[in-house]
Order: sequence, then structure tokens, then C-alpha cells
Amino acid sequence: QVQVMESGGGLVQSGGSLRLSCVASGGFDFNTWGWYRQVPEKQRELVAHINIHGHTNYADSVKGRFTISRDNAENTVYLQMDNLKPEDTAIYFCYAVQTYTYWGRGTRVTVSS
Repeated sequence: QVQVMESGGGLVQSGGSLRLSCVASGGFDFNTWGWYRQVPEKQRELVAHINIHGHTNYADSVKGRFTISRDNAENTVYLQMDNLKPEDTAIYFCYAVQTYTYWGRGTRVTVSS
């Protein structure tokens, strides 16, 4: 059974950095990974995704500040978040796509002004 688990969230001041990690256990050869974020009473937003070839895509709101990367051997994806802003405050969810899409439970990121 595939399980996806995020880590690395926390409280940071505006302008600071965090690095989120996401590990998928119980599976292999995930072709696409990504991160969404959710703020209460707002629509879930796709933050970034990366495919098996390393091609990436980002939300306009995070371009130039966030970087997604993957380690296929470790079934891990990372989200490096720099120059964080209060509007980046959200719960960040990771997903990994194999035959199905597997989701983690989320990690909370809070950016104080």
C-alpha cells in the first residue's frame, strides 16, 4: 500500500525559507509529483509539479521563489520555498502519481509578517 508523508512545515518570518519533503513508501516509479496548498474557505491551489523527465511547472504566485525537485531513488520530492510571504500561509499537500494518485495528509506552513 502506498503511503505519502510530508514534513518540513512550520512557522517562519516573512522573507524566510522552508524546505518541504515528501516521501512515498510502498511504491516506486511515480511518474508525477506535485504540491497543492489549501487555505480555509479558498480554493485549493496547485503550487508546483514535476514529471518523470524533470519538467516542472509553477503557480504564478510562487515562480522565482519556490523550487520543486525530486529524488527518484529515494521516492522523495522536495519543495524549497524562499522569500516566503504571509500569503504563502497554508496547509501544503503532496501527491504522487503512479497508476493512481496518492495524497499525503499535509504539512502546515505559517508565515508571519
